[in-house]
Amino acid sequence: MEWAAGHTVGPYELVARIGAGGMGEVWKAHDPRLDRSVAIKRLSPEHAQRFAHEARAIAALNHPNICQIHDVGPDYLVLEYIEGTPLTCPYPPGEAVRLADQIASALEAAHAKGIVHRDLKPGNILVTATGTIKLLDFGLATIAMNVDGDLTRTTTSTVSGTAAYMSPEQAQGKRLDSRSDIFSFGAVLYEMLCGVRAFDGGSIADVLSAVLRDEPRPLTAPTGLTQIVARCLRKSPTERFASAGELKTALQQALTSQRAAGPSIVVLPFANMSRDPDDEYFSDGLAEEIINVLAHVSGLKVIARTSAFAFKGKHEDIRGIARALDVTNILEGSVRRAGSRVRITAQLISAKDGTHLWSERYDRELTDVFAIQDDIASAIAAALEVTLAGTPAYKPDPRAYEALQRGRYHRQRLVTATIRSARECFKQAIALDAKYAAPHAELALTQLLLSINGEGALKDIADAASAEAGLALDLDPSETNPHAVLGAIAAARDYNWTVAAEHFDKAVNGRSVSAEARWAHACLYLLPLGRLHESVEQMQRAVDQDPLNVGWRIILGSLLNATEQYERALEELRKALELDENHTSATVNFVIGETYWSLGRFAEAAAAAETAYRSVPSHSMSWGLFAAVLAHEGERDRAAALIAEHGDSPRPVWGRVWYHLLCAELDEAAHWYRVSIEQREPFALMFANYPVTKSLRESHHWSTLANLMNLPVTA
Repeated sequence: MEWAAGHTVGPYELVARIGAGGMGEVWKAHDPRLDRSVAIKRLSPEHAQRFAHEARAIAALNHPNICQIHDVGPDYLVLEYIEGTPLTCPYPPGEAVRLADQIASALEAAHAKGIVHRDLKPGNILVTATGTIKLLDFGLATIAMNVDGDLTRTTTSTVSGTAAYMSPEQAQGKRLDSRSDIFSFGAVLYEMLCGVRAFDGGSIADVLSAVLRDEPRPLTAPTGLTQIVARCLRKSPTERFASAGELKTALQQALTSQRAAGPSIVVLPFANMSRDPDDEYFSDGLAEEIINVLAHVSGLKVIARTSAFAFKGKHEDIRGIARALDVTNILEGSVRRAGSRVRITAQLISAKDGTHLWSERYDRELTDVFAIQDDIASAIAAALEVTLAGTPAYKPDPRAYEALQRGRYHRQRLVTATIRSARECFKQAIALDAKYAAPHAELALTQLLLSINGEGALKDIADAASAEAGLALDLDPSETNPHAVLGAIAAARDYNWTVAAEHFDKAVNGRSVSAEARWAHACLYLLPLGRLHESVEQMQRAVDQDPLNVGWRIILGSLLNATEQYERALEELRKALELDENHTSATVNFVIGETYWSLGRFAEAAAAAETAYRSVPSHSMSWGLFAAVLAHEGERDRAAALIAEHGDSPRPVWGRVWYHLLCAELDEAAHWYRVSIEQREPFALMFANYPVTKSLRESHHWSTLANLMNLPVTA
């Protein structure tokens, strides 16, 4: 019979209809026995007899963020009546996290009882006048989503909205578990932060296709929140948060970050006011030492050297620098050396209004430079109301200190010739003061960088680099960066993933984590083990630390290719070109060419590949991609000539692997891949889980190759 206001359903008096959907209709009603309002959901006949068991299970849930079930009738459910409104997106980040935390709490309680929501969406989430979240229809979607896999039963007027929040496994009609709800949660949080759906389209088919294959448009939100959303929305359930409890922990950390965003600072290179322009290494080194000290301060965001020094000599407006680097404070200064004396001035400036928070001038003997560094760092800590970590008690030989600063000055240009010069400076510093930990750590990192840049095989330099890193830790156990070098060697030379994990855990969880450590962790550990999205997150953090570092943006673009986020990869690579067009023309154009190839935009891939090749014709990554593009475009003779010219002893070997993979020549690709492994080229690890190697991973060759690297045969 038809329901109408004034009618009685069991003991309940119907008041007004408040909603309808594919499963039935919802009425506000009055329970005269308890003198309270309730909501009654009348179920359509095909659903009514299948809900009693699940309704009883949900009734066992007693959680402040879950709408309660009071009673079950023959064809209806009696629910808690809630005065509230559905989520009205977007919300400010802090409010979005506060509400999302309550949603996650409700999911955690339900999942603990073995109940999966299966229809989490903004329309099923009410916000009361007091700001409390209430989840509706918990478990009711179990039937609506039809666990047997028949999606035809969901094609009602509400499916388009529901489809936008389905997990990929739900859209494919596969068996679901709690991680399906976590995907839906990610889609809801995305919408809460930006006001639009993560997945949309003109039809249900378009929406489901987007859920299965596409990445949502980049989200503009605090980094911690974008990382949470990205992890929730991974296509594979195994790559999402393992539980709602884990998700809730991440949200609470993000909420704490939102409530107490700490101060931030960039230390600009100190101006060299000495008569000798060669003293620039000393003024640069002073700024870098202060960066290193401040990087150990808990709660203080410190911009890394590369980005800080990008403004060197440009006379940019202070507030413009602060906006570019997203910092609240700037330290600038100058250095004048004369014989054994040094004059150092320093000013701490508020980016908000350009006012000086602190300034000082030091006229000291050159041997007092370490005390001056400590004084400046202490003054900054006091001005910003942060606690300065204990500084190392060891004061090195001033000559060793100068050699160290020269080495850092040379290496920061990231050209092979200057990295070699840096290596010699670090060796000189060690010869002058063997108990000084810093040059041992710097030498270990420099040897690793030279190897990856093609200057000697990793297997030939690994022992020496490991020894230097070990000495650095013996001399200063509080230092964490040498662990990144040891982790990289354990992974890339030894394929010992247990030891690599131990070192990287210390490297990225210490009090001061360098962008180099994040790069090594992302590319040499997370990436080869198939933890692709985590590698992107780690590299994004390196970029956040050092936003004007061109190399980090190029690597981030490449890692985005690994996760098939090609449009976002192009955005990062274009930023890299804008930052430093000439210096990066070969590397960035190679990765751009790789991206265009993956998108099937072969003409643009050809242009980028040729630019990379013309810039550095001897580098195999450039000529390998360029030859593959030529072959694809029908210019097989030119491609063959290019391979004949460079291919017998490729440097690195990976370029030859790349060429054969793109040409679908799997036997040849497998041969050269094995050579790359035998030579311990890091690229063999880095590309093990890229889309370009998918055909090789699906071939009979892969089990042998994976076993050689101690990698799981299936990532």
